[in-house]
Amino acid sequence: MKSAVRRTHGPEVLGGVGGFAGLFDASALRSYTKPLLASSTDGVGTKVAIAQAVDKHDTIGLDLVGMVVDDIVVVGAKPLFMTDYIACGKVVPERIAAIVSGIAQGCAETGTALVGGETAEHPGLLGAADYDVAGAATGVVEADRMLGADRVRGGDVVLALASSGLHSNGYSLVRHIVTRAGISYGDHAADFGVSWGEALLEPTRLYATPLLQLIDAIGMDVHALSHVTGGGIAANLARILPEQCWVDVDRASWSPAPVFRVLADLGGLDLQDTEGTWNLGIGFLAVVSAEKADAAASFLANVGIATWQVGTVSDGARPAGEFEQGAKGVNGGAVRLVGSYADATGASSAIGAK
Repeated sequence: MKSAVRRTHGPEVLGGVGGFAGLFDASALRSYTKPLLASSTDGVGTKVAIAQAVDKHDTIGLDLVGMVVDDIVVVGAKPLFMTDYIACGKVVPERIAAIVSGIAQGCAETGTALVGGETAEHPGLLGAADYDVAGAATGVVEADRMLGADRVRGGDVVLALASSGLHSNGYSLVRHIVTRAGISYGDHAADFGVSWGEALLEPTRLYATPLLQLIDAIGMDVHALSHVTGGGIAANLARILPEQCWVDVDRASWSPAPVFRVLADLGGLDLQDTEGTWNLGIGFLAVVSAEKADAAASFLANVGIATWQVGTVSDGARPAGEFEQGAKGVNGGAVRLVGSYADATGASSAIGAK
């Protein structure tokens, strides 16, 4: 575990592993004209229950980094360092090492130093095999390069970046569906070719590095970013739009991955019923200028992230209909999903149609 953590340390990290506080040399911030520190904290949620059920803990750390670090990138910030917190009923060294090694792997992939953490044993509060994880990260962005709703204009293109699967949201619904169907996580899932546990523990895709590279490549033609987490596509896109703007997200522009279709069918749900819970194949959204939309999509595809246009920002009169307006206390723009999802062959499907 210590060697994995040390691999995330550059010369900016002082003091090594095990101190009461992590130390990070902030001298590099002197090169900024007006550095803004960006901070985020989050956890993995009930996905940890599946990891505990199948005794597989090496990917939960990747999920944690995705949930925390990728929130910082939304404002265009480069992640600097992260700390983690693990609460457990009983410290099992191998289990803790697997979790932290996964966190360290995610930090290494996103250029984030893992400078500290805490493991707390809570017997009597948590069962011997139970644990929960959380983390916090800090990043930096130049003030005049910060992304957000103030940069978004009518005519901007909304690009979707493919997810690797469920990521780390909506697992209460997943577990409810699986339990009601009488499935054990160790059972073979014929649709996926692996066990149910392995399929549902597919780690969260990490977007920080490719998105920062995209910003470097096309500059401020990237206007805003949205991390599609709890609340789904519409709510998270609405958070980063100006109040006067609206977007129709075209379902026909993509086909949700099999994991979403299989779970929805198993639960007797239409995909539309899950739109406020699952990401349905979109892990991030990028609002970019129309002039650089093709270049942005090509850049991301070349670094391994399937990217496609799902809508265009409008700032004119909003049509009648039910929109998601802002979210999580943000008085943002309005978003709705329209049309029918493409099927697995790319053709329009009736699933989720309005």
